[in-house]
Amino acid sequence: MFRTTDIVLIAVMVSAAAFTYKTKHEAENQLAELRKVESQLRLEQETIDLLKADWSVLTQPARLQQLAEIYQEELKLAPVEPQQIATPAELPAPPVEMEASPSKPLGGMADTGADGVVTGSTTQ
Repeated sequence: MFRTTDIVLIAVMVSAAAFTYKTKHEAENQLAELRKVESQLRLEQETIDLLKADWSVLTQPARLQQLAEIYQEELKLAPVEPQQIATPAELPAPPVEMEASPSKPLGGMADTGADGVVTGSTTQ
């Protein structure tokens, strides 16, 4: 009734169908994961846009001027005078600290002038 080739072909068709189902299922899972990441990305972009808008409102010069006037007593802010701005030449130089030189010889290349490390170079 069934020949060997019929059984082999049926087995090949069943395995091909199983492989196709498995591949389709994995692709759907990957697509769902991609949509989830895209949704999170959109949410983060919207949050960034909202924070940028908040920052621009909070840093408006008119608002900052008004706050500076309201809190003048606590902050004790004053306008910067031209003579308060220093040039780099007017700034004091930081102190230079040097370590004492070692009393024992350094050894190696410092004493002989030749590097003892062998590399793949053809010249010495």
